[in-house]
Amino acid sequence: MPRVIYNTATSLDGFIATTDHSLQWLFDVPGAEDAESAFPAFLDGIGALVLGSSTYDWVYREQDLGAHPETWNTYYGDRSTWVFTTRDLPIARPTIQLRRGAVADAWPEIAASAGDRDVWVVGGGDLVGQFADAGLLDEIRVSIAPVTLGAGQPLLPRTLLADRLSLVSAERAGSFAELRFAVAPVADPSRG
Repeated sequence: MPRVIYNTATSLDGFIATTDHSLQWLFDVPGAEDAESAFPAFLDGIGALVLGSSTYDWVYREQDLGAHPETWNTYYGDRSTWVFTTRDLPIARPTIQLRRGAVADAWPEIAASAGDRDVWVVGGGDLVGQFADAGLLDEIRVSIAPVTLGAGQPLLPRTLLADRLSLVSAERAGSFAELRFAVAPVADPSRG
């Protein structure tokens, strides 16, 4: 069974995107390239991606996937990708599927598409919260940037207390602090 990993960056005050869902603040941080040096190794262990509609929409616009759909593979490869949405969105690649409904209902298909590798929940925070609520979230990897946004899209808009989170590691990567937490399952997880 694949693990579900939420790997993201956040501002020091706990936001993963601005109020208008932009991530540009992240790319403007000096030393961001150093923080991304371990990313290819992480991505090698990923068999499927899961995104919320706002995250996917931002990536679609910023990478101009309508005109250059091949750009998707440059960053994410040909992995199965699941976009949870309540609206119609353009599909950049045949490996991208739009889904409505509960993540627990889609979990058997997502897990099967990951094969013997893990599932990366790219964002957003509410989607990750749905995985946590369903007992499907195994790990949180968060890179904390030396930036405050004051407002925006929260890192994880759920209550996860210390009985569910345990610190695995804390490291420095450029100007970022990288933290890894194991997430304990809830009683009776619906892993299918």
